[in-house]
Amino acid sequence: MKTVQIFTDGSSLGNPGPGGWCAILRFGEHERELKGGEKHTTNNRMELMAAIEGIRALKEPCAVTLFADSSYVVRGINEWIAGWEKKNFAKVKNPDLWREYLRVSAAHKVAAVWVRGHNGHSENERCDRVARGEAEIHSLL
Repeated sequence: MKTVQIFTDGSSLGNPGPGGWCAILRFGEHERELKGGEKHTTNNRMELMAAIEGIRALKEPCAVTLFADSSYVVRGINEWIAGWEKKNFAKVKNPDLWREYLRVSAAHKVAAVWVRGHNGHSENERCDRVARGEAEIHSLL
């Protein structure tokens, strides 16, 4: 099983408002950047979309270390999702995206790691810039 790193960030100009996300996939010396956004969304949805789209891009089962500055995403993946699933996501925000996360991550072994945002972590800073840029683009649509 290949070992892959995925760095993610999401942004929303207003909450809700136009938003963007970015994921950087790294396998050895190979790297791929993904990005996107929506006209009306929340920061948490964009943080989670970055994780989903990063994992969705994997072409085979992988051991994934996912780096995010969102405690919502990290704790959701590492701690909360099993309980949420047992309760059929009752009273959980963004159940559509958490269900999609479960679907795309099923073939992989995912461990999420929290990194402090805006603290000089190069990949997090890069994802932040790209996600904010996507949010700005979507504010014009």
